[in-house]
Amino acid sequence: MVLQVLLNDFLKMRGQQINVNRQTVNDPQNKPSKPAVNEHGQTFADALRTQVEFSNHAIRRLDSRSVDIIENGKLERLNEGARIAAEKGSNDALILVDSTAFLVSVRNNKVITTMELAELKGNVFTNIDSTVIM
Repeated sequence: MVLQVLLNDFLKMRGQQINVNRQTVNDPQNKPSKPAVNEHGQTFADALRTQVEFSNHAIRRLDSRSVDIIENGKLERLNEGARIAAEKGSNDALILVDSTAFLVSVRNNKVITTMELAELKGNVFTNIDSTVIM
């Protein structure tokens, strides 16, 4: 939970926010609105609980490398990649989203570090058991 707060603070500091379409069902009898659910039957709060967290190191790398995790649905695609890796039984995965690489501890649901395409050339990724290209 603390890391999710750190990520939210980081995004606010950069003037970014995650846009989430939250539709509610309005009741003409002034009953409280019901939160919308996604195609998996999850509310927004449920979906947040299933998102990957970012380590302090990864948050620093996002900042120093000016990685925009909001553009083109990058964060959502990262989460989908982590879900796919988990379904396949992966423990540690390299998830490629556009020109950004995320090293993810799937079993801990946590991004360890991140880098951009220019930094990928010449690097060797060890101690991973899968790669997911999103």
